[in-house]
Amino acid sequence: MADEREDVFDKMHEECGVFGLWGHPEASQLTYYGLYALQHRGQESAGIACTNGKVMSSHRGMGLVTEVFAGDRLAGLKGSAAVGHVRYSTTGSSNVLNAQPLVFNFRKGNLALAHNGNFVNAHQIHDMLEKQGSIFQSTSDTEVLAHLIARGIYSTVTENVQASLGMIKGGYALVVLTDEELIAIRDPHGLRPLALGQLGDAYVVASETCAFDTIGAEFIRDVEPGEMLIINDEGLHAERFSASSREALCTFEYIYFARPDSDIDGYNVHLVRKQLGRLLAKEAPVEADVVIGVPDSSISAAIGYAEEARLPYEIGLIKNKYSGRTFIQPSQELRSLGVRLKLSVVKKVVDGKRVVIVDDSLVRGTTSMRLVSLLKEAGATEVHVRISSPPVRFSCFYGIDTSAREELIAAKKSIEEIREFIGADSLAFMTEETMLSAFGDTKMHHRFCNACFNGLYPTEIDARLDKLTMER
Repeated sequence: MADEREDVFDKMHEECGVFGLWGHPEASQLTYYGLYALQHRGQESAGIACTNGKVMSSHRGMGLVTEVFAGDRLAGLKGSAAVGHVRYSTTGSSNVLNAQPLVFNFRKGNLALAHNGNFVNAHQIHDMLEKQGSIFQSTSDTEVLAHLIARGIYSTVTENVQASLGMIKGGYALVVLTDEELIAIRDPHGLRPLALGQLGDAYVVASETCAFDTIGAEFIRDVEPGEMLIINDEGLHAERFSASSREALCTFEYIYFARPDSDIDGYNVHLVRKQLGRLLAKEAPVEADVVIGVPDSSISAAIGYAEEARLPYEIGLIKNKYSGRTFIQPSQELRSLGVRLKLSVVKKVVDGKRVVIVDDSLVRGTTSMRLVSLLKEAGATEVHVRISSPPVRFSCFYGIDTSAREELIAAKKSIEEIREFIGADSLAFMTEETMLSAFGDTKMHHRFCNACFNGLYPTEIDARLDKLTMER
C-alpha cells in the first residue's frame, strides 16, 4: 500500500541528519543553526536535547526545524552541550514518538540519543528485549540501542555504549549525550557520514561539513569507520570500538543526498557530481541543442555534462521552494499536478529544442515520465534522459528510504523498457565502473558501497528485510 505521505518525486529519501556540540554557552542556538543546514537530510521531524551538566532539557516535534522551534522554544534549552536531529523515517512510522533525539533518565543519569542510519538486526534485538521485559515507547530502531545501553552491566555509560555496539549491525552515525560527555560514533564500514569540527574551544560533530560552515566552525577531520569519539571538559579522546573492516562509503551521499558544498571523506560533493556529468557525456553522448538539470541535486552533473558535450547549459526547470510536501490525491490527474506544483518548465528555453535532461537517479520512473511529458508539452522536439548513476536494482537497508525491490523499475524492466515507460527519445545510465572513476584513484574503488546497484551488501542481510520494507 502506498504511503499517504508519499512525495510526487520517486527519489531515495535522505535518511536523517545528526549534530552534536560540547563546550559552548549557546549550544542550543548553534545546534538549531546546524540542523537548519542539515534540513535537506530530513524534513519530517526535528529535535534538540541540551544539558547544563545537571539537568537535561529537550524539545522535538513534527515538521521543519523552523516550525518545530518557532517562538521561544529554544529559550528553555539551557546548557553548554547539545545534540540535534532531523529525520525522514526509514524505520518506524511518522509520528512524534519516533522523533529524535530520544531522551531517557535511567539509573546512570540522563541520556539523549540521535541516530542516522539503520540497524539491520534491530527487529531481532527488539524481539529479544521484549521477551526479557523491555517496554518500547516508539517503533524506531534507535530505541533498541537505548535499551541495550540502559541494561548494560558496566559502571560507565561509555563502556555500556561500546558493549552495545558489539550487538548491532548496519550503517549508522550516532551522537549520544550525557550530563558528563558527548559520544560520537560511526559504523565500522563508514556507510553513514560523520565529521568532526571545532568552534573556539568547543567541539562539534555533524553528518555533513556544511553544518560547520553555517555556524563558523572549522572542519578537523572525518570520524573514521569504527571509531568512537568521547568529548568532555577534559577534551577529546578517540578510540576504536570495532576492528578494521572493509570501508563501504555510500555512493548515494555524493550522487544525491549531501549538499553540494559538503566534503565527505575527502571528496567535495559538487566536484564529484560535476565529474559524473562529464563522464556521462563521454559515455552517452547525443545530438542535442540544450542541457538542463533537475533541481537541485542534479544541477552539478548537468553542468558537467554540458561542458563536456560543448552544449549550452540552461535553467529549464524552476523549483518552487515553497510548495512543501505534495500529498497523494484521489485521482491520477490531481496526483500528476503535484509535479507542476514542484517544478515548472521555462518554455522559451526548451521550445523547438532537442533537450538533454540530466537527473541523478531513477527509482520508480514516475517522476521521469512526468518530466518528459512536461518538456514535450512545453515544445521540446526531443527529450533525452541521462542518469548520473547506474540503475537502482536493489533496496538499501542502511538508513535510506528506498522502495522495496519489487517497486524498483530497473529490477524488472530493461533500459529500453524503462525508456518506453517514461516516454523519452533516449535513455542512458552510467555504468558502475564509470561512476567509480569519478572518484579518481582506481585503487580506492573498494571504499564504496554500491549495494543498491549491484546487490553486494557489506553486511549480512536478513531475508525478511525486503518484506519489512514493503510493510513500511
